Amino acid sequence: MNRNPMIRFITLLSALLFLTASAVPAQELKVDIVVNTPRIQSVDPAVFQTLRTSIQEFMNNQRWTDEVFELDERIEVTIQLTIRDEFSVNSFGADMSIQATRPVYGSNFKTSILMHVDKDVTFTYDQYQPIVFSRTAYVDNLSSILSFYAYYILGLDGDTFAKNGGEPYFQTAQEIINMIPANGGHKGWKPADGQRARYWLVENALNPTFRPMREANYQYHRLGLDEMHRDVEKGRLNMVKALDEIAQIAKIHRNAMSIQIFANAKNQEIIEVFKAADISSKRQVQDIMALIDPANSSRYQQIGL
Repeated sequence: MNRNPMIRFITLLSALLFLTASAVPAQELKVDIVVNTPRIQSVDPAVFQTLRTSIQEFMNNQRWTDEVFELDERIEVTIQLTIRDEFSVNSFGADMSIQATRPVYGSNFKTSILMHVDKDVTFTYDQYQPIVFSRTAYVDNLSSILSFYAYYILGLDGDTFAKNGGEPYFQTAQEIINMIPANGGHKGWKPADGQRARYWLVENALNPTFRPMREANYQYHRLGLDEMHRDVEKGRLNMVKALDEIAQIAKIHRNAMSIQIFANAKNQEIIEVFKAADISSKRQVQDIMALIDPANSSRYQQIGL
């Protein structure tokens, strides 16, 4: 036994710190940011380095919910911000590419829940300016866009674990839209801003018309992918049922954002999962995906027969 009181104290303190750190729940999101500036000429590149740091800190240090996420349960998000316009020394236009994945139970596999490009990202930023979050007031367009996608992603994730489990997060995303000033001059928040506007993302999520699709998302993920480590065929069967439910909605609302979001996130995964399925399931999935994702129907021939 070590009788040095100072060493004993340090050892005890280290143990307490370890236990305390282990007990602290992880943040909900694990976000990695890339900022590209292919066309920028007049602005100091260091500005965009601090912009990347500011966005990463904003997304990763904020507690977005009251839920407890373990380290291995976090939603991994990659955001690639490509600055395409410099309107002034501190005002920019950009494309924002967002991919979010959540872990699949009982495996090392991660499933994509969002793969989306937002082409209506405009904002002002001064070097070393902190990005401020507010649930009750509009601060600026950049913080609103980032907060909107944080809650939209949490909504998508919530729906994969429980029927309509993302409801409170989609509602918060809607509240963010409602706080945008009508005369703010920033695109992407209004229905007139195009079919891919942020408005339509959350409108589809909360519209009762698409409630069966959200429930199908639960069946696809929780009863499908998450069950495959126990029973592969049962998991695939539930995935086919979920895809068929989505196809029924796609027959009526083929260009809806929720359909496009699902197809963009899932196309390659569906191909890989059903390559090993029986011929009947392969043929059924190919027919279903021709309804859900008609622009890429030939791609699903990779499943084979």
